[in-house]
Amino acid sequence: MADDPHPPLATPFSPEPQCSASPAAPDPGPGASGILLEDPSGMTAADRAGAAQAAQEEQAKKSADAVWAPLSGPTFRMLWLIWMAANTCMWMNDVAAAWLMTSLTTSPVLVALVQSASTLPVFLLGLPSGALADILDRRRYFIVTQFWVAAVALLLCLAVLSGQMTAHLLLVLTFANGIGLAMRWPVFSALIPELVPKHHLPSAMALNGVAMNASRIIGPLLAGAIIASLGSAWVFVLNAALSIVSAFVLIRWKHAHKENPLGRERLPSAMRVGLQFIKESPRMHAVLARTISYFLQATAVMALLPLTAQRLHGPDADGGANTFTLLLACMGAGAIVGAFFLPRLRQAFSKERLVLLGSVVQALSTLLVAFSPNVYVGAPAMFLSGVALIITANTLGVAAQMALPNWVRARGMSIYQMSIMGGTAAGAALWGQVATMSDVRTSLTVAAVFGVSSMLLVQRLIKDRQIEEDLSPSKAIKRPEFDVPPEAGRVVVIIEYLIDPDRAKDFRALMQESRRSRMRQGALSWHLLHSMSRPERYLEQIVDESWTEHLRRFDRVTADDVALRDRKLAYHRGKEPPLVQRYFADSE
Repeated sequence: MADDPHPPLATPFSPEPQCSASPAAPDPGPGASGILLEDPSGMTAADRAGAAQAAQEEQAKKSADAVWAPLSGPTFRMLWLIWMAANTCMWMNDVAAAWLMTSLTTSPVLVALVQSASTLPVFLLGLPSGALADILDRRRYFIVTQFWVAAVALLLCLAVLSGQMTAHLLLVLTFANGIGLAMRWPVFSALIPELVPKHHLPSAMALNGVAMNASRIIGPLLAGAIIASLGSAWVFVLNAALSIVSAFVLIRWKHAHKENPLGRERLPSAMRVGLQFIKESPRMHAVLARTISYFLQATAVMALLPLTAQRLHGPDADGGANTFTLLLACMGAGAIVGAFFLPRLRQAFSKERLVLLGSVVQALSTLLVAFSPNVYVGAPAMFLSGVALIITANTLGVAAQMALPNWVRARGMSIYQMSIMGGTAAGAALWGQVATMSDVRTSLTVAAVFGVSSMLLVQRLIKDRQIEEDLSPSKAIKRPEFDVPPEAGRVVVIIEYLIDPDRAKDFRALMQESRRSRMRQGALSWHLLHSMSRPERYLEQIVDESWTEHLRRFDRVTADDVALRDRKLAYHRGKEPPLVQRYFADSE
């Protein structure tokens, strides 16, 4: 860029010193966990079998204990209880709205659209909500979501009590309640890794599943009892009360919010960077594809459950309300029981096999529900569906968390949640339409076959590399400091490498990883330039939106990025380190 009107800001690109090898681990000594003190060669076969069984029992005990370990932290415990209350409100609202809709219309499409109206806002608003959760004080943002849900619940209550409720108004207010869910979910997901050690993250995610599915039992039971005794309006009153109490508990929580010295990101830029990170993350591609495939299948049972309950209820005078509540409770119980087997399942199966197993079990339970002659078959089938849900959702949720660094976690998890809700909303509308054109049994059967087939296809076409990146933040690469005041407009960075032509092919392949890394950090564009006159000369060109956004990229560097930089430096054969030059691009 010799004709650039601004003088280049040049600094050497010096490699960081390599970390020295870790010292050998000390001998754990007698009595260390997992070590047999006896010499196996001097033990009888029976003794060895007994020792092996004892070791397995000890490992099983540790796995069971690990499920509850995150609750030892008071902050996580407090947020977990709030999360359970929030999900109880959600299920109470969904049950009351779904059952209220059956009293307002007999159309299968409108009944199924209650599920779509509840989940579609998360699909539409998940990204801006996640961006705000990464930018703003997460505690205050969480509090706002609780008051929003309470306000919508009060509106639902007033509409029912005044006799003004219609099918379409119910869909609108259910959609408004879903906006609260869209605002709340990314905040909670982003807070979890801050509150528990990394090795407890799968257990924390499983406990979140336990909370959601315990609320799947508690919420419908409470809603069913209130609807039967007092009416639907009082379900919404209780929702409002629980949401307000949770908000005041959050107000008392002293959570220190650290302001970024570079200031808050602008919302459009934060959304762009979040989308860009997902676009350049192969691991997130695999997670999202599997998530959409599974929930597109699994939502068939939930969306058509009110109609299934009416078919199975028999001669009861309640029209199936108790049966509907029982089926939901069985699904929640299955998820809770399944959570206790997750540690063993994670040891026995890879993530890919667990997801496929969950899809197959879901298909089996869907078929059982479709052809159940009575509630005595339908209830165990819904229990099995709950087991499938916790296996698959936990595996995919942990995979998503592990693929995201903290600075973009809320945005990434909001996009993951968008894939869940998008699959759920589309599935509810799809299977509701199939049921309208045929019948509920046919719709559930098609969903079961489609689910397994689509998951096999997705796993074949979109591979999960199963590579665990080290996404912990690193300060190994320092921000540049200059006396020249920054100018408005874009920043262009040029890094010059001298590469042996014999190694050029491998270097260019490695630089594609560099492109993904730069773009995930928020760069606007990236190019690798090759000199015509000097074949050994390569220029890496990165364009940033502004000087501030350029500096933000240094805050987003991870240990994996540092390792990538060292691999690039190993190809450079110049006497001096690669030269870094920075330019301000003319905005006119």
